[in-house]
Amino acid sequence: MEYKDYYQIMGIPRDATQDDIKRTYRKLARKYHPDVSKESEAETRFKEIGEAYEVLKDPEKRAAYDRLGTRWKSGQEFQPPPEWDQGFEFHGGEFTQSAASQFSSFFEALFGRNQGGQRHSNQGFNLQGEDSHAKISIDLEDSFNGGVRSLTLQHTEPGLDGRPHIRERTLNVRIPKGIQQGQHIRLAGQGSPGAGRGKAGDLYLEIVFKSHPHFSVEGKDIFMELPVAPWEAALGTTIPIPTPTSKVDLKIPANSRSGQKLRLKGRGIPSTLPGDLYVVLQIVLPPADSEQARTLYREMEQKLAFNPRARFNI
Repeated sequence: MEYKDYYQIMGIPRDATQDDIKRTYRKLARKYHPDVSKESEAETRFKEIGEAYEVLKDPEKRAAYDRLGTRWKSGQEFQPPPEWDQGFEFHGGEFTQSAASQFSSFFEALFGRNQGGQRHSNQGFNLQGEDSHAKISIDLEDSFNGGVRSLTLQHTEPGLDGRPHIRERTLNVRIPKGIQQGQHIRLAGQGSPGAGRGKAGDLYLEIVFKSHPHFSVEGKDIFMELPVAPWEAALGTTIPIPTPTSKVDLKIPANSRSGQKLRLKGRGIPSTLPGDLYVVLQIVLPPADSEQARTLYREMEQKLAFNPRARFNI
């Protein structure tokens, strides 16, 4: 995926005001509109300009895009940095172009096809506020234990210089026990304020688990890689292992293989039907870094006469 420098595409400096962005877009849109332009690549340029404007005209998308920094160049291979948008609030805002499918994979990787909430219906002068959306990172253990967490969210407000400025607010959020990655927590009335007597919108928090030193998550199931010594795998043993809530004793069957999965039923994400914990065995060889170790390896070679390639008949 190629990085797109939206400022370069529109030919404006990074400190351009919102009015500058609007005036530049109108000028470029007239110049490259496929119905009137004689430029050979008018349609491509028109789509690029429209996508750049979609981001830079929206103070929140622009502020989020600016967080990527200035070290990237147009056309450079790009992957969004991990957790780059977490804790950042996106409010409502419809796409300028009629079809989101016209946006590049770069745009979709950052903002998806339908970022932001919808504006609620208007009744007279009472307009309900827009919903807000944000991703938040929690520890895997929070899903097992639940509880209240203090979270800091960032959002944008227009400054006197015409540019969006990032502000922070802190909320106490109740994390439901058993919540899964990708699910949402709804905070009623914590979105954008309404107009007149209209109610404020809601805030939807999308859950993302922080990277864990021991576990990875797939749905309700949890996976961990467990290093074992060759003799533990060959002879079998019992090993204490960590889980997200406690330590348990895991029985390693004799003649276990590297990559073999051992299932601990019900030790995954808690719910009415809880997930499982899968332990993936990884056989680790002791290093031959001493004469004693090398002697033991030579004895194994001679006495076991083991050929790991026997099935190849060689």
